[in-house]
Amino acid sequence: MILAEKAAPSGDARTSDMVWIPSGEFTMGSDKHYPEEAPAHSVRVDGFWMEKYTVTNDEFAKFVTATGHVTLAERPANPDDYPGALPELLVPASTVFIKPTRPVDMRNAYNWWTYVKGANWRHPRGPASSIKGLGRHPVVHIAFEDALAYAQWCGKDIPTEAEWEFAARGGIDGAEYVWGDDLNPGGRQMANTWQGDFPYTNSMDDGFQYTAPVGSFPANGYGLHDMAGNVWQWTGDWYQPHNQIEHACCTLENPRGATRDGSIDPRQPEVKIPRKVTKGGSHLCAPNYCRRYRPAARMAQPIDTSISHLGFRLIVRPGR
Repeated sequence: MILAEKAAPSGDARTSDMVWIPSGEFTMGSDKHYPEEAPAHSVRVDGFWMEKYTVTNDEFAKFVTATGHVTLAERPANPDDYPGALPELLVPASTVFIKPTRPVDMRNAYNWWTYVKGANWRHPRGPASSIKGLGRHPVVHIAFEDALAYAQWCGKDIPTEAEWEFAARGGIDGAEYVWGDDLNPGGRQMANTWQGDFPYTNSMDDGFQYTAPVGSFPANGYGLHDMAGNVWQWTGDWYQPHNQIEHACCTLENPRGATRDGSIDPRQPEVKIPRKVTKGGSHLCAPNYCRRYRPAARMAQPIDTSISHLGFRLIVRPGR
């Protein structure tokens, strides 16, 4: 079991609907799966509050109404940032999963990912789609700077990778999944993932083809929902070997975490577009592809990119 303290400090209006995650020590990562998860190592985190659910379309809409924020996917790209790019790739757009109708080459993700003009959080499947009736679904097509802007608006923070993984484990140290070691205990679907042969056959045993309303599946031991599947979730950490992470300091004015000399992600200068760690997997994770609906799993996501299965949730640290 995770060694943890139980007492929660006094919160404030921001934390009224959040869950207290007690400080504790846990085994982060895994030596049994994808190489980027290794090595498993001991980490201690301080206590914090975390939102029970990922941020929803309804919640993000309130933010946009209050601030006038325009997401990265809704703005044309700056040609100076992408020298040589074709003009049609610089229009407002985002990346959308489009299910093939037959088996495809699994080595080429472009067989199911398409850059769609007019796709954004208001139009998650493309310009002809909408979020009508999807108010309780997680907001998607959110770039890192959009999540950061929302966090600063409501006075919260994006979790570090260690904070996110500690919370996802729900008080169970070393388990395969956020609920234990059995993917489907008693035959029950515990998260919104892909059942069948990805990317062309989904039996939808969990009841969902795409995203599900937040809270559709059981909470973990800390009372957090959807810490596996549904949508990937941003963390604030640069993507590096996770036992060597130096936590990035980002602000709304400096979303790429630039250092004082103007460089970005200086530990990986060869990576022209910096990447943050995302966690949790999504409704597209399947046993035959991307078994990343586990707390130890992690993915690198470029900060200039939004996508149809990526959202976020926030935390509040005591004294912040």
